[in-house]
Formats: sequence, structure tokens, C-alpha cells
Amino acid sequence: MTPRGTGPSRADALRVQVRNRYGRIASEGSCCSVSPDATACREAPGSGQLGYSEGELSSLPAGADLGLGCGNPTALSSLRPGEVVLDLGSGAGIDCFLAAKKVGSKGRVIGVDMTPEMVAKARANARAGHYRNVEFRLGEIEHLPLPDRSVDVVISNCVINLAPDKGAVYREAFRVLRPGGRLAVSDVVATRPISARQRADPVLWSSCSSGAIEAAQVKALLRRAGFSQVRVDRIPQGGTPRTLESQASLGVVPAFILATKGPG
Repeated sequence: MTPRGTGPSRADALRVQVRNRYGRIASEGSCCSVSPDATACREAPGSGQLGYSEGELSSLPAGADLGLGCGNPTALSSLRPGEVVLDLGSGAGIDCFLAAKKVGSKGRVIGVDMTPEMVAKARANARAGHYRNVEFRLGEIEHLPLPDRSVDVVISNCVINLAPDKGAVYREAFRVLRPGGRLAVSDVVATRPISARQRADPVLWSSCSSGAIEAAQVKALLRRAGFSQVRVDRIPQGGTPRTLESQASLGVVPAFILATKGPG
């Protein structure tokens, strides 16, 4: 779904804003350089409050965890050895590397990100961690650089809200999944209406805030794309992590999004 007032030129402007923001984060190694609250950013933990165990985080290459997510999709997706996994908006590679351990040497993980600096950083992290079953591709998640029916599981972590055309993202996810494939996403959803002014604010949008849509809209887009067994469940939290405070001020909360592609 594309929010009202988001035409082709507006969509392109949003993509440029998002690409520039995350390009700077990739280059500087943290969100602090682009945070409106540098003190909060300095005090923010990495992904420890977002559903990752200490063991998972300690196993990652240095620089893979930029603290940009809103959940742990690899814990949600029930990955099995030998599966092919696609990560939409893979960033520095945190979820790809965790997925790689779960699918094993006979499995494969593909990360797609539209930010060249993030793809370069993720590839460097893969080399540093000796991940031979992971690859990173440059591309937009609305136009995936993968063939039809080529993956078993699609994951994503706080990225789809950044896409101007979320319906296109879900249609592409459905296209590349094999019959019986699964979608397991951590993202943010809106719990109340977001104003046109807030949606037009490029800083709010690119900080994973004002691009969020309501759970009912997410479900409708997934079903329209062809998915079944659709669920959107808010992620229980004991307080709001610093990294999600700008979202909370808009009534935007993290959620798990699950769906299945039928066997036909």
C-alpha cells in the first residue's frame, strides 16, 4: 500500500532519503551520526533488547549488528537445514549470518539491500566471518534480483515500512517463494492514524517511523499478494528500547508478521 500523496516522484525522493541515511550509517558504523537524539543513541544498546540472545550476538562478525532492527526474524522463521533464505533489506548482515548457521552448509542465504555502502559492509563482514553460504546483492525489495520460486523463506527486519510501495514488496516476496514457502518478518506497525504531514517528513520516514501502516492494512496487502495463514502479532516488550522511542511517539510499535505461500 502506498500512503496517499506518495506518487512516483515522491516515492523516488523517499528512496533517496532512505538510501542516504543508511549509507551514512554503514560508513560510520552506527545510527548516532543521523539520530536526532545523539545522547539517546550513544546510550542505546545494540540488539540485545530486540529478541537476540547473547550467544547469537557474540557469534557475529564485528560490525554486523548496527542495532537497526525491531525484532529477531530468525527466531520467528523456524529455519531448517538446507533451506534457501532471502533477507529483504539485509543491512550489515546480522540476520543473514544467524540464518546461515541455522540452514547449515547445505543451505543458502541471500541478502538484498538497495544501499551500496551496506552491501559492501555486509560482504566484508561475510569475508571476516568466513561465511561461504551467504551472498549479498544490490537491489530494491520492490524489484527483487531473484528468479521465481527460488527461495524457501523470506525474512526481513524493520525494512518493509521504509518502502513506498509495500504491496509491491509483498508481491515480490510471493513471487520468489517456492510453493509452501514462508514469510517471517519483524517490522513496525501503526496503532493509530499517521498524519499526511508526518508521512511527508523524510526524517521520520527514513527512521522507520512514519512509513508504518496499520496491522489490518498489512494483512490486506499480504492476502492480496496471494499469501494465506496471515498473522500480525505485536511483539511484547518490557518498556521501549531507546532505538524505538521515535516510533513509540507516533503510536508505532514492533510486530511479527507471518504468512505462507500455498502449495499450489
